Amino acid sequence: MDGILNIYKECDFTSHDVVAKMRGILKQKKIGHTGTLDPQATGVLPVCVGAATKLCDMFTDKSKTYKAVMLLGIATDTEDMTGSVTATDEEWKNLDSEAVLEAVKSFVGRYMQVPPMYSALKVNGRKLYDYARAGVEVERQPREVYIYSIEDIEINLPRVSMSVSCSKGTYIRTLCVDIGKRLGVSACMENLKRIRVGSFDIYNSITLGELENIVADGKIDDYLLPVDAVFSGMDRGVCPEIYAKYLYNGNKLDVAWISVEKSVSKDYYNWAENMPGCIRIYSESGRFIGIYRQDTEAEQFVPHKLFFI
Repeated sequence: MDGILNIYKECDFTSHDVVAKMRGILKQKKIGHTGTLDPQATGVLPVCVGAATKLCDMFTDKSKTYKAVMLLGIATDTEDMTGSVTATDEEWKNLDSEAVLEAVKSFVGRYMQVPPMYSALKVNGRKLYDYARAGVEVERQPREVYIYSIEDIEINLPRVSMSVSCSKGTYIRTLCVDIGKRLGVSACMENLKRIRVGSFDIYNSITLGELENIVADGKIDDYLLPVDAVFSGMDRGVCPEIYAKYLYNGNKLDVAWISVEKSVSKDYYNWAENMPGCIRIYSESGRFIGIYRQDTEAEQFVPHKLFFI
């Protein structure tokens, strides 16, 4: 079984829990998720199965959209409500909605964000949350992240709900803390739901319970997105059977061997745009082999990412 499943991660499950449970449901070991989601967070978690696990690292680069609730007047060590309270104040009572709205919107665009101590980032080979649990504060360098948009802002102080579309590596709980700092108040994240990863959205996601029923009913193929579907925006090349030995050995392919069809599909994943000069190549029998990059000088297609097993 090869493909991608759009899983709805429920509260109190880690991303690794989801993978472990799916291995039992699908009776398959080769399964990987496309980016961690905190245990208390819910929402979209694309999970790759079989040959699609080679896509996992590629999906971590995709933009994401979250529905978050920021709580003003409380600070915690984890920057969300799962941690211990480190400060409280009532300065939020002096704020008006206009000031809050202006502060929230001021974060749209590039900004330098310091990763939270309670995170899986590694410093000197050790995860930050391991230092945090040991009571050790580690200096973290700020990283550039990008907030594409903050919409659907609802202000009901001390709470502010919002939809945030952002780049990879963005911590929404840290964003909440930073908005609070700009307002001069304590803040943390009260609730988080991921509603989109790339083109995978929450409306087409399925829970683990639903997955069990789907497998029992023999309808898994209706929900499993084929590996090559995410590259549908790329042109399609076919390699004749007489060159199959080059194809299956992962060799370079002469441009003259490959018949290329222009793609007419919308590039939902932006990989054609972000990987110029690349095409998806199939065997003559229709088997998806992988993504190849054209070397115009050598007049060859060079393997970029192979998916055949």
